[in-house]
Amino acid sequence: MKYEQLAKDIIANVGGKENVSNVVHCITRLRFKLKDEGKANTEVLKNMDDVVTVMKSGGQYQVVIGNHVPDVYKAVVTVGGFQGQEQVEEDEGPKGSLFSRFIDMISSIFTPVLGVLAASGMIKGFNALFVALGWLENTSGTYQILNAAGDALFYFLPIFLGYTAIKKFGGTPFIGMAIGAALVYPTLSTLTTGDPLYTVFAGTMFESPIYVTFLGIPVILMSYSSSVIPIILSTFFAAKVEKWLRSFIPDVVKTFVVPLLTLLIVIPITFMVIGPIATWASSLIGAGSLFLYNLSPLIAGILLGGLWQVIVIFGLHWGLVPIAINNVATMGFDTILATVFAASFAQIGAVLAILIKTKDKKLKSLSIPAFISGIFGVTEPAIYGITLPLKKPFIISCIGAAAGGAILGLANVKGYIIGGLGIFGIPTYISPDGLGMDLWGALIAIVVAFIVAFILTYLFGGIGKEKAASTNAEVKSASNEVAATTAVQHEVIISPLNGEVKALSEVEDAAFSTGALGHGLAIEPTEGKLYAPVSGTVSALFPTNHAIGITTDSGADILIHIGMDTVQFEGKYFKAYTVQGEYVEKGQLLIEFDIEEIRKAGKLLTTPVVVTNYKDYSMELTNKKQVTTVDELFKLDVK
Repeated sequence: MKYEQLAKDIIANVGGKENVSNVVHCITRLRFKLKDEGKANTEVLKNMDDVVTVMKSGGQYQVVIGNHVPDVYKAVVTVGGFQGQEQVEEDEGPKGSLFSRFIDMISSIFTPVLGVLAASGMIKGFNALFVALGWLENTSGTYQILNAAGDALFYFLPIFLGYTAIKKFGGTPFIGMAIGAALVYPTLSTLTTGDPLYTVFAGTMFESPIYVTFLGIPVILMSYSSSVIPIILSTFFAAKVEKWLRSFIPDVVKTFVVPLLTLLIVIPITFMVIGPIATWASSLIGAGSLFLYNLSPLIAGILLGGLWQVIVIFGLHWGLVPIAINNVATMGFDTILATVFAASFAQIGAVLAILIKTKDKKLKSLSIPAFISGIFGVTEPAIYGITLPLKKPFIISCIGAAAGGAILGLANVKGYIIGGLGIFGIPTYISPDGLGMDLWGALIAIVVAFIVAFILTYLFGGIGKEKAASTNAEVKSASNEVAATTAVQHEVIISPLNGEVKALSEVEDAAFSTGALGHGLAIEPTEGKLYAPVSGTVSALFPTNHAIGITTDSGADILIHIGMDTVQFEGKYFKAYTVQGEYVEKGQLLIEFDIEEIRKAGKLLTTPVVVTNYKDYSMELTNKKQVTTVDELFKLDVK
């Protein structure tokens, strides 16, 4: 490793790895949580060639490195053996709302599998289309192989999520995979073929046959293929158990004893407690839904339609399936699942709006397969990969689904068979007596859900926001003036913010005020919007969106750090409109932040704008005291 020796020296001088409780990094510095800061050799660290300075703030021991901190951080984690620490992005600061933390957790768990999730959904959708058009028989080898290719990830989803979820929670990935594999272990399904040993909770909605026991304790066997919540809960528990075991098991046997004991503790508890509780929660949802529909079909349609995607996320939708199957078997039709039929169309309506409006190339590329698979009713790629991480589009899709559900409930739409998703679910609403209001009601509902979600997402989904129109012409003019100069030799950096100009020496952070991280100016913002000060490539965007780096066409590295210690908000008050690696134009809106809430939390908003490789340039700073986002901040000329 390039930074192996530096990592060893840093670890040794913060008091050794046994003195480190936690280590994370932001865009410029390593942030250690030390057990005893008195053991750290601060002066030695400050004098290291690759260390800019050392600071103590917010209960953290901060070793300022500069732009290459991610590489140094990886070396520190590897050399120090900080198991799972590379996944930790939190500290002792505010953790955001419960909803924000939930979204972050779901996004972190599903993001690594989004590509293959979208691909699998498309294969399943097209396979269903080929059968519907008569191009394939569902008994043919071609169909079976394509079905395996498309369905494998969904069937074995607990294994994939076992890996990503436990990484998010700070545990060992292969332990999470082993737990997920146990949940879908095929032999277990054969244990339920004979007569049960006995039944527990007889006479209640939780009545369950017992086929096997573990050390004499009854085990309620259930199907966990394609499930989400059981594996997330069990890996969360596993990460805690693993951490506890590592705290006292000797290093010489940790490699195999910790996984051994973790699996022996977690897997039985998952089968006996975690899994059944999640399934019973599904049953409660189902019973409540039936009661609600009998009370008022309209209200049931609004609530079930609007909440359906949330229910799916928690894996509680299986509670409605038995009710629907029973309704079809006993009455010849079902109205419960009918109320949620429009939800997938609301989801793809939101995705289409994002696809059309977004300028984010990565988001656009993910939206295409998510939209295609969503047409056929496979909405996991759309939910987990597109709308849920963006928050607003997901909420809007729920509103669209509620609108469709209201129509389905009001029209008392009935489904006559269980089968078909997305557009292939439409024939299930054809009555044995012929075409009727059930089919027309279903068609009207899905069109309304789609249109409502599309329009609201396009207008209010927060996608592709740009700078104020009043400044657009001026910014373009400034950009054209720069383009007219020699781009490689000369750069004009405009202010990324509206506000008061300050000298770097006034910044209350030694890494910036001393010029250690670069030369430039600072701005006290009066508006919570940060625009690109120059055209270039986003070379760094920290996950909390409080800091961004841009490499200009002439090679200048611009670093903008919004406020002081704002990393502690974990992105709560920040929203980015770009991604790392994207080429941005001067004046393009990059980040929005909530000035009032940040100030209420007691953090300074003074924002340094510095050139980190300033030695390659001569710099002329503005003498203005107040600037807007079209004013020149400083000029750069290549030496």
